[in-house]
Amino acid sequence: MNGQATVIIADDHKMFLDGVRLILKSDAAVTVVGEAMNATSLLELLAASAPDLVITDLSMGDMKGTDLVRSIKQRFPGTKVLVITMHHEQEIISEILFAEAEGYLLKNSGKKELLAAVHDILNDKTHYDKEVLDLMVAKVKNDHRQETIRKDLSERELQILKLIIREYTSKEIAEALFISKLTVDKHRMNIMEKTGAKTLVGLIKYAIAAGIAG
Repeated sequence: MNGQATVIIADDHKMFLDGVRLILKSDAAVTVVGEAMNATSLLELLAASAPDLVITDLSMGDMKGTDLVRSIKQRFPGTKVLVITMHHEQEIISEILFAEAEGYLLKNSGKKELLAAVHDILNDKTHYDKEVLDLMVAKVKNDHRQETIRKDLSERELQILKLIIREYTSKEIAEALFISKLTVDKHRMNIMEKTGAKTLVGLIKYAIAAGIAG
């Protein structure tokens, strides 16, 4: 992140907008350049200002939240998206994941996690609430396996992928599988290359498609 990042916030509740604005105002690295209370206004603001980040709710009234995220990513590919919502249903989370949103927080998150998510995303990382990740891992466990996708990975790589999506570090994976951390790191690189994933969220998306249980 170079210089001060620009942010637009969107929610159909004024009190929530005010709260997010106050939190972001405490961070000198970001500046709020616009606010919207419906999807139409948000898309108009995006067309006019092209911010670095949009922080939006999913319940915007005039457009389905998942459609809004897809529209933002398709029309404004340079703008990153952080969803903050009360929704924690697996299907909605999965749709947002596949719509390529960089972050997903639940509205019970605190100031510290919001700012951490903003900074992660602005530094080209992803940030999904731990509860959300747990739900996605549960979905992976419940989905049917698709052998045609899974066959790209070796058995050892599958073992390591299952631990990665459970948020094990390389050191913890090495200890669990009785191999060296260097070996784990090499396998991790191979997994990223084979799956085309660049982040934990990308690996979870692959695991969902492949039906790989954690």
